[in-house]
Amino acid sequence: MPVPAPGPRSTDHDAARSVSDIVELLDVVWERARQTTTAAPASASQLRLMYLVDGRPGIRMRALAHLLDAAAPSVTRLCDRLEAIGFLERHPCPDSGRELTLKLTPAGEAHLARIRESREQTLSHALGTMTADHRRALVTGLAALHLGITGAPAGLPQQRDRAPDAQDAVTRLSG
Repeated sequence: MPVPAPGPRSTDHDAARSVSDIVELLDVVWERARQTTTAAPASASQLRLMYLVDGRPGIRMRALAHLLDAAAPSVTRLCDRLEAIGFLERHPCPDSGRELTLKLTPAGEAHLARIRESREQTLSHALGTMTADHRRALVTGLAALHLGITGAPAGLPQQRDRAPDAQDAVTRLSG
């Protein structure tokens, strides 16, 4: 993939195209990690749901449907499947008898941990081929991109679940 030349000849469009190319490559890497972590991998939609629940244990089904921008019956079916493979638990909402809250099971948390570990190993290998200057430039650029998309500085790794979610970022960009 061509890297835009720094300076006046480099355009926002060139940079956006380069980032888009990397995102597509990462999609392939992420999908590979998702498919190879267990004998019963979750679908991409189920995984997206799991990430949201992981970052918000006890989230209500209605709030989750809103974040996923999906109809309640679709979210219910995703939850049914995740519950059937032992990755998700539904509990009665403590302050509303009509709502349910969601929490990952230890198996669901372990599944996400395996996927994250696989992805991080792939990225670590790739980053190991880069010079220290390139790694620093990447970190700086990614932090600025994160701020541009979410409006919030990138969190530390242990604050992953506190970062704005992807749906918030998409809403911000399209607004």
